[in-house]
Amino acid sequence: MARAGLFIGEVARQAGVNPRTVRYYEGLGLLDPPPRSEGRYRLYPPEAVERLGFIKKAQALGLTLEEIREIIGLRRRGVVPCVHVRDLLERKIALLDRKVADLHALRRRLRALLAEWEARPPGRATVCPHIEAASTGRRRA
Repeated sequence: MARAGLFIGEVARQAGVNPRTVRYYEGLGLLDPPPRSEGRYRLYPPEAVERLGFIKKAQALGLTLEEIREIIGLRRRGVVPCVHVRDLLERKIALLDRKVADLHALRRRLRALLAEWEARPPGRATVCPHIEAASTGRRRA
């Protein structure tokens, strides 16, 4: 008798994930709970492999599992989620721009600190005089 679905190991292998990941995503609501066989094994439809592929691609774009769940939820309700996805990606870009700017500023501070090390001999310190003498740009409370 033919099975009416794929066992979890087959789904995981085809999607390139671990079976625990499949169960985890199911628990988060990213995958629909599959029907069970007479032996109580999960029997996933072939679409589960496609959904896992979507999740992996969305993660590769920097989307969180919560954001992916929102997108899937919209689709389940019959809404094409592209406008929502566009907004998410625009926010991701803005966040990345801020992080890149912060990283550039940190690199400048570190280069300046290293230049100071060359010009000033180390003094007394609790741990490292160079770090303790460094200006972090923060004020003490």
